[in-house]
Amino acid sequence: MNDAECKLTIFDRKNVNNHIWNAFVSTFETCSILQSWEWGEIKSRYGWDREFLIWELPNHHIAAAAMVLLRNQKISPIGFKECIIYIPHGPLLEWSNQSLRTRILEELKEYSKKKKAIFIKIDPRIVKSNNDNDSLSDNSGINITSLLSDLTKTGWQQSEQQIQFKNTFWIDLSRSEEELLASMKQKTRYNIKLAEKKGVLIRELGVDEISILYILYEATSFRDGFVIRPKEYYLELWRKFMEVGFATALIAEVDQKPVAGLLLFHFAGKSYYMYGMSLDQHREKMPNYLLQWEAIKRSKSSGCRIYDLWGAPDILDKSDRMWGVFRFKEGLGGKVVQTIGAFDYPTSKFKYKIFQEALPRIQGVTRKLRRIQIDQDIKRQNL
Repeated sequence: MNDAECKLTIFDRKNVNNHIWNAFVSTFETCSILQSWEWGEIKSRYGWDREFLIWELPNHHIAAAAMVLLRNQKISPIGFKECIIYIPHGPLLEWSNQSLRTRILEELKEYSKKKKAIFIKIDPRIVKSNNDNDSLSDNSGINITSLLSDLTKTGWQQSEQQIQFKNTFWIDLSRSEEELLASMKQKTRYNIKLAEKKGVLIRELGVDEISILYILYEATSFRDGFVIRPKEYYLELWRKFMEVGFATALIAEVDQKPVAGLLLFHFAGKSYYMYGMSLDQHREKMPNYLLQWEAIKRSKSSGCRIYDLWGAPDILDKSDRMWGVFRFKEGLGGKVVQTIGAFDYPTSKFKYKIFQEALPRIQGVTRKLRRIQIDQDIKRQNL
């Protein structure tokens, strides 16, 4: 059937529900949890609006889909709020189909203009390189060189603001537990056994216990020097995904005291390590290694084919701030996956330029205020 026959339908949250939407997006190879109904629902409570775009063929086959986030952002040099549009890990479509992707990208540009947005940002999860491990690729048949050329020729440009990690690590879960262990670094296997020997215990938290994880996460933020959102955001996000069965909270304990934790998300055949946290106490007992091994086993048993460790350095060099994280995830048997990253289409080039210049200042003020709040919270808790 001709791709030209596909029709764009725009829904708001009143005309589609979570079951229908999640069923739509789960059919795409490049589907991500960031395109789930629940992710959009949480974002809609924190300053974003959302719409659901579907391109449907006459035979009712869904050719493409995108959960779109829209926000009115105040830009101080301009003096008033302007609309920005973001499609996290989308749009979803068969990217190897050149005629289809050309049409979808053109209609997204028109959609952005109708919304009078400064720009529209996309960051489809298209793998650029994955260490030649074809079993991990979702990109069968995509000519990356041609795709990047088409984007550039039609006005899309590589974004200076990569909201999500451009690169990540994936673990292929199609192998047996013995094979997964064997793929790890020897030191990692040793640390897993050490944690077991030293009495580290892993248990699953209930929804009513997840505030424990935030305390650990806040302490991690303070120690490692990164800024996190307010407590309510994380508790609401974690609770929502746990309640619908898309997330599991795991905690490592020593002598019945929490020392480390993680949130294991799972959606459409992939699991995700998006949030990890730990205290300085008992780090020599290697609780994080045992936590990850439990997460890997649970991901596999739940039927996931890929475990996404969520984040790798942009440059694989010791000078990168994420080098320690790189060594840890590599030790787990993860393979570096490089994606094409985010692309912007500036609907208004003048306002887009001002936004790009103003954004670092906006983010700097926000981070400073959050840093002060986190410091105060840590002092109160005496962590």
